[in-house]
Amino acid sequence: MNKEIRWGIIGCGNVTEVKSGPALQQADGSRLTAVMRRDGRLAEDYARRHGIPKWYDQAEDLIADEEVDAVYIATPPAFHKSYAIEACRAGKPVYVEKPMALNAAECEEMTAASERSGVPIYVAYYRRALPRFVQVKQWLDAGAIGEVLAVNTMHVARPKPDEVNGTSASWRTRPELSGGGYFFDLASHTLDLLDYLLGPIGAASGFSSNLGGYYEAEDTVTGAYRFESGAHGTGTWCFAADRNLEYNEITGTRGRIEFSTFTEAPVRLLRDGSVEELLIPNPAHVQQPLIQHIVDELLGRGSSPSTAATAIRTSRVMDALVR
Repeated sequence: MNKEIRWGIIGCGNVTEVKSGPALQQADGSRLTAVMRRDGRLAEDYARRHGIPKWYDQAEDLIADEEVDAVYIATPPAFHKSYAIEACRAGKPVYVEKPMALNAAECEEMTAASERSGVPIYVAYYRRALPRFVQVKQWLDAGAIGEVLAVNTMHVARPKPDEVNGTSASWRTRPELSGGGYFFDLASHTLDLLDYLLGPIGAASGFSSNLGGYYEAEDTVTGAYRFESGAHGTGTWCFAADRNLEYNEITGTRGRIEFSTFTEAPVRLLRDGSVEELLIPNPAHVQQPLIQHIVDELLGRGSSPSTAATAIRTSRVMDALVR
């Protein structure tokens, strides 16, 4: 791995079409060599459309390919652990979709495999590298709002029509595949982002319920947490609500910062009676900044802000909030 990282994708589904697949091709020092999907026809179609030379219908064959240096696992979380451990045993670094696994215990098993093999695991909490959130961190690190006291998250959303009428086939609300419901899929991004911005959460507790009854998984979670810094946090996530609303507010001794995890609304710094708004659009392929950091680390010229160690912290907090 001196000049280029040659990637293979396990699970070339929707997330890889725009967010990540092209990013693996366009990052400096990176090349996408092979893809795998259990339906070989779909794997071949993806490879043809994206100009990738190899495709497989067995993950084992992709991992064993000598022209694949590192493996990106883009399957539902239920399969992350087994594929990651197999790639580690083959001596190949892993980039895995979020959440890292079904729960923190599985994350620990993956980390142990990484440590035994001496190859790293990275996790696709790509917001850690997006320019809009780097700006928020710069404000915080510069003391723009003074000492951070508290953070509040609100994320509510309407149920999807196919969930209401009982025809949804989404894996995201099947706990055996995703770990839980949309809380695991979406709140994981926010909780990991808060870890990046404010440091680790030291203690967390919460309640989870299925209040809408549209599917098996929880649809409502409320929680409270305390960061190791001493700052407090609260969060509410409800995916059976009458409206769509999502925001985060960080309160300090001299001001506050407001931002959305998922929409490209301006990030806002409010202090001393004034408001500074910055509209910072996401790149065309939102995972590319993080992928560039990962490639740079693998090539010995940088470091990644998202690792197995940081991702495990997020899984532990999620486990605590739904316990």
